[in-house]
Amino acid sequence: MESNFIKLREFQEQDWQEVHRYASNPVVSQYQPWGPNTEEETKAFIADCLTDQETFPRKRCVFAITSQEKVIGAGEFQINDFTNEEGEIGFVVHPDYWGKGIASETAKKLLQFGFCEFQMHRIFATCDPRNLASARVLKKAGMKQEGLLRENIKLKSGWRDSLIFSMLKKEWEASEDFKKQQGF
Repeated sequence: MESNFIKLREFQEQDWQEVHRYASNPVVSQYQPWGPNTEEETKAFIADCLTDQETFPRKRCVFAITSQEKVIGAGEFQINDFTNEEGEIGFVVHPDYWGKGIASETAKKLLQFGFCEFQMHRIFATCDPRNLASARVLKKAGMKQEGLLRENIKLKSGWRDSLIFSMLKKEWEASEDFKKQQGF
């Protein structure tokens, strides 16, 4: 999945060092249950991604976000429920690339991937209510805020709430991004 600025591709084993540059940064993981990562934790993340690439049926797809062949983040699409055709997206971007539209573009690409490749009916994402930038990204990608999940994720500092956003396939098909993809 390519654009003018970024490309999403499967992770490769040697990517761990570039991933570690952002995954070891406390600012990047401040709202997450993981991190800051040790080298071993980053290598284990990459190993999990490589294992997922070989799994069938594929339930989890984690992509390297690259710019000019450099890994600058990760985007994930995961199927949470095959029967109800529900998936989830997530993303993380190196702080040097924050505020450049990369996370929004990644979120849109992940929505496209889930709706087009896996024929999902509903795709959702969550973020910490304090993470205003991520909430803006999800809204910019066309997702609708549904509500608040109370104390659903355990951080090192205690429980956190999550805002939940979603998009339905019919909303995706009515979006400008879908129309551009179809050549309208």
